[in-house]
Amino acid sequence: MTNAAITLIGAGNMASSIIGGLLDSGHSAADLHAADPSAESLTNLRRLGPINVHNDNAQACANADVVILAVKPQVMHAALASIAATVRARGALVISIAAGTTVASIENALGSGTAIVRCMPNTPALLGAGASGLYANAHVNDDQRALADNILGAVGLVQWVDEEALLDAITALSGSGPAYFFLFMEAMINAGCAMGLSRDCATALTRQTGLGAARMALESDVDLVELRRRVTSPGGTTERAVECFEHEGLRDLVAHAMTAAQQRAADMAAASEQETP
Repeated sequence: MTNAAITLIGAGNMASSIIGGLLDSGHSAADLHAADPSAESLTNLRRLGPINVHNDNAQACANADVVILAVKPQVMHAALASIAATVRARGALVISIAAGTTVASIENALGSGTAIVRCMPNTPALLGAGASGLYANAHVNDDQRALADNILGAVGLVQWVDEEALLDAITALSGSGPAYFFLFMEAMINAGCAMGLSRDCATALTRQTGLGAARMALESDVDLVELRRRVTSPGGTTERAVECFEHEGLRDLVAHAMTAAQQRAADMAAASEQETP
């Protein structure tokens, strides 16, 4: 990866995962900067490598080619105000991983013509196994797009969309998706316990089954329908369970839940534009 100067505004878990991924992929620590008001958070980042840490946002961005906004939505406006002049002077690419903050609201704060990539990551990025959806505004050039791809690719899979509104669908699918799998696993564990298994046994088997199924889905050369068919012997136990899921409307329930998440993401984005100064 080209060692662009990268500054992260915010030093939370997602910032840590990105910095860790960049360092693991060979990015120079000398070209990585982070700013946060919390000395403890900055100390935790420094444990990953000898990166540069700052209490002042503008100072952290002084030489940045890329600025990554990794702050909570409620402090976004203040963060943008603190770096606006520096970002404009540098012509830096801005990547936002803040949920519900639109490109329009960021550009309004930083200035017309700012190159902005909005990203929807998910928590498995903390393990380098993330899934991120990215959208670029018209001011992002090909080199900047490739740079954003490399940065988020350091913590997992990257998928680009051509319409910002599609990030709401990505939020509903991969952004919130880990919680769906955790909920399903909880239900499997509880059902196993109700059948007489110890909680430790049911938990271990459920976790490993989830891992194995995910690996088969990723590594197999056949699609999910065929993988499911191969497990589902006619007249067998799996067929009986799948028939029950289908009868109880599992597919419709999943679609309904994801639509609700998508709408909530859209509502948050609309609210961020109304709050823009």
